[in-house]
Amino acid sequence: MKKRIYLLCFLIMHLASGQENFPKDVFRPPLDIPLILAGTFGELRSNHFHSGIDIKTQQRQGLPVYAIGDGTVTRIKVSHWGYGKALYVAHPNGYTSVYAHLQKFSPEIEEFVKQTQYQKRSYEIEVFPEYGKLKVYKDSLIAYTGNTGGSSGPHLHFEIRSSVSEKPTNPMLYGLDIRDATNPTLQGLYAYPLSEKAVVNQSEIRVQIPFSRQPDGTYLAEEVKANGTIGFGVAAFDRQDLAANQNGLYKLEQKVNGTLISSFDFDSFSFGETRLINTLIDYEYMSKYRRRIQKCFKTEGNKLSIYRQLKNDGKITVKEGLNYTVEIDLKDLAGNSTRLIIPVSGRREDAVNKKEIPKTDHYIVAGKPNNFDLGKVKLYFPANTFYSDFHIDLKASGDTVTVHNNSVPAHKNFTLSFNIDGYEESFLQTAFIARLDDKLRPNYIKTYKRGNTFTTRTRSLGTYTIAQDTIPPKIRSKNFKSKQWLTNYRYLSLLISDDLSGINSYEATLNGEWILMEYEPKTSTLTYNFDDKILDKKQCNLRVVVTDNVGNSTTFTSSFYRN
Repeated sequence: MKKRIYLLCFLIMHLASGQENFPKDVFRPPLDIPLILAGTFGELRSNHFHSGIDIKTQQRQGLPVYAIGDGTVTRIKVSHWGYGKALYVAHPNGYTSVYAHLQKFSPEIEEFVKQTQYQKRSYEIEVFPEYGKLKVYKDSLIAYTGNTGGSSGPHLHFEIRSSVSEKPTNPMLYGLDIRDATNPTLQGLYAYPLSEKAVVNQSEIRVQIPFSRQPDGTYLAEEVKANGTIGFGVAAFDRQDLAANQNGLYKLEQKVNGTLISSFDFDSFSFGETRLINTLIDYEYMSKYRRRIQKCFKTEGNKLSIYRQLKNDGKITVKEGLNYTVEIDLKDLAGNSTRLIIPVSGRREDAVNKKEIPKTDHYIVAGKPNNFDLGKVKLYFPANTFYSDFHIDLKASGDTVTVHNNSVPAHKNFTLSFNIDGYEESFLQTAFIARLDDKLRPNYIKTYKRGNTFTTRTRSLGTYTIAQDTIPPKIRSKNFKSKQWLTNYRYLSLLISDDLSGINSYEATLNGEWILMEYEPKTSTLTYNFDDKILDKKQCNLRVVVTDNVGNSTTFTSSFYRN
C-alpha cells in the first residue's frame, strides 16, 4: 500500500511539472572510490543503448557497494549472462537504483538469495521480494562489485530508473562527482545523398568528408558540393578524465545557417525502443567496418524519443547556386563541446559514383507480413521485422539457406523452418539448426522440433544449416583430487566445456543432497561454496551431471574427505 502511495504521488508530480527535475542532492554514489567511467549512459552498443554507467573498480572485485538512498529491495536476478548478479532498490521518491555484475550480496540479502536458490534448486533465479522485506538505508552495504554475467571485466554497472515507467535515466544527471574537462572527439564526417537525384561530391552514395582542426579548437570540413536533399553523420566519442575509454556522447546538435534543425540527447529512453539504435546509426557501415556513424537526420522506421528538435527530419535541401553553413556540436554533460563547421555549396554535378539498388527474386514489404517458400526451407517475417522495403537475397541448397547478409538489421524475430524428412532418426536426436559464422563454423541456435520440422526464431540474417552434435560435455576437477582431504578448502571447483552446441544445464549432489554450484561461463568453472554447510559426513561423494543443448550428457563422480 505504501509503495502505491509513493508511486502515485511521484506520477502526479511528474505529470504536473511536464518534465522531470532530477534531484542532485538526494543520492550518494554507490562506491566509496573516485568515480571513473568505462561506459556512459546512452552509449552505442550492439543492438542497444547502454542503460546505465559502468564504473571502474580498480581492476578488482569485492569492493563494497552502498545503497544510494533509503529504500527496499524489489527485485533480485541471478543469471549466467546479462547483468549476472543484479540488485534493484526502490526509493520513496519514485526512483529505482540498479546494481549489476555483482560478486555477491550483503549477508542478509545473500542469505535470502541462497535460500531461494536451494528452494528452487537453481543457480539462476529472479525474485521479487515482498515490499519492505529487505529494507536498505542510505550508506548501508548492499553488495560487492564483481564480474558476473556478460561483463568483460570487473566493474559496477549502475542505473537509475523511474519506478513508474521503468525508463532508465542518465545517472550523471543526479549530481555524481565525475571529473570531466575533456572535449568529445570527432573521428569522421560523412555526407549522405538522400533524395532520388541528390549528389554529394559527385557521389550518389555515402561519402566521407575530410576536416581539419582550426587554431580556435573548432573543426572545419572541406567544402561540400551538393544538390538535392542530403544529410550528415558523424563518428565520435566522449572521454572523461582519468580514463582512456571511448565512451558515448551525451548530446548532438545540428544547425543550418544558424537555425537548429536537429538535436538529440541521452537524458532517458525506454527499453522498448533501445533496438531502434539501428536506425540512428549507419548499420550497413557498422556491419562492414565496425565503426558506428551517428546520423544527424532521421530515417524511415526511426521512432526514437531522444530527439529534442527536428525540422525536415534533420535533412538539408540544397539548392543550386546557394551556399549553406552547417554546424554540428558534440557535447557532454559537463559542458565540454566540440564544434564542426561544414561549408556546403549548391552545385549541380554529374555523379561519378552511382547508386546501385540490388534486385533479387524476393522483395520485403516492411509494413506487411512476408512469407517465402524455398522448398525444404520456409521463412516468415512478421510485419515491421525490417525498417524499410528492400530486395532480400534468399538462397537455399540442400540443408543450407542463406538469408541475405548482416548489412540489414532486423527489429523483430523472424521464423526459419527446415523440413527434415529423409534424415535418419538417430541423426535427428542430436541435430539442431546452426548459424554459420564468417569462417563457416556452426553456432547453436535454439531449435524447436515438431513432427517433421526444425524451427528457430532469430533476428540475425546470414547462413543457416542443419548440424549435429554427438560429443557430450567434458568435466574435470579444477582444485582437488579424488580421495583428497579438503578440510581447509573454502571452495570446490570443476571445469566444464562443450565443443559445439554449448552447455544447457548442470546439476550437482553431495552425498545425495542437491548443492548449489555457481557457473561462470567466461572461465568455464563450476564452484561450490563449503560455507553452505550441508555436509554431515567426513567422506563426501560428489556427483555432477552436465547436459548440452541437444541432450548429450556427462556424469562426473568423485569423493573427498572433510572434517
